[in-house]
Amino acid sequence: MAFSIRRLDHVVLRVADLDRAIAFYRDVLGCREERRVESISLVQMRAGESLIDLILAASPPDAEGGNMDHFALRIDPFDEDALRRHLQAQGVEVGEVASRYGAEGDGPSLYIQDPDGNTVELKGPPAA
Repeated sequence: MAFSIRRLDHVVLRVADLDRAIAFYRDVLGCREERRVESISLVQMRAGESLIDLILAASPPDAEGGNMDHFALRIDPFDEDALRRHLQAQGVEVGEVASRYGAEGDGPSLYIQDPDGNTVELKGPPAA
């Protein structure tokens, strides 16, 4: 195996009302707001060691596609070449590697899809 899963890094949920969702995750579940990316209407809520990302849905969250955008798995190590070889040998199309923000900060990640079309982000350690 080219990597092992350490934990769930984050989940991204599409929401109909960003303020209502923030209030729920803050007031009901005790999460705290960690970061905003205004350009894409994204708010990241700290949930222990992980993040719950809330993004304003372009269409009603219960429409086709559901309300989950993607989830991220923190993996170790993040060896791009080994990951590509392993995933492609399994018939999985591999997205581009980019630095993205996760529960531990910015670091390398790539996107794949499971057999049902769910998007999975494989997230490496934070950049040094």
